[in-house]
Amino acid sequence: MKISIINGPNLNLVGVREPEIYGHKSMDDYLRELAARYPQVEFITFQSNHEGSIIDEIQRVGFDCQGIVLNAGAYTHTSIAIADAIRAVTAPVIEVHISDVQSREPYRRVSMIAPACREVIAGHGLDSYRMAVDSILKGGRQ
Repeated sequence: MKISIINGPNLNLVGVREPEIYGHKSMDDYLRELAARYPQVEFITFQSNHEGSIIDEIQRVGFDCQGIVLNAGAYTHTSIAIADAIRAVTAPVIEVHISDVQSREPYRRVSMIAPACREVIAGHGLDSYRMAVDSILKGGRQ
């Protein structure tokens, strides 16, 4: 089974950037732990600060993997193009966020991509990613 984890802008700085919000563990360290927890899963990981690169990656993996875990970062709140890419592929996409976006600034409370995703998981720290993988493995909400 293949699951793609796609991270958007600034998520390469998790562990350094605003640790009071995002924690002290790096994304790379967490993704290694996640891969060790699920040896039966082939994880494809990708991070970009560029919207078009994220769209390209969704299109590249979206027909071959069993699910996509997507943290589009700030593009969550602005990108109709990413939402269109999600709708175009066959793999189910789960939107994740490390922080509880609903308790943050008002502009973070609106997701342009959520309507295109199968599910949204937010506010559980890096564990949001594990929860999304579990949802994909179990078939999650449809």
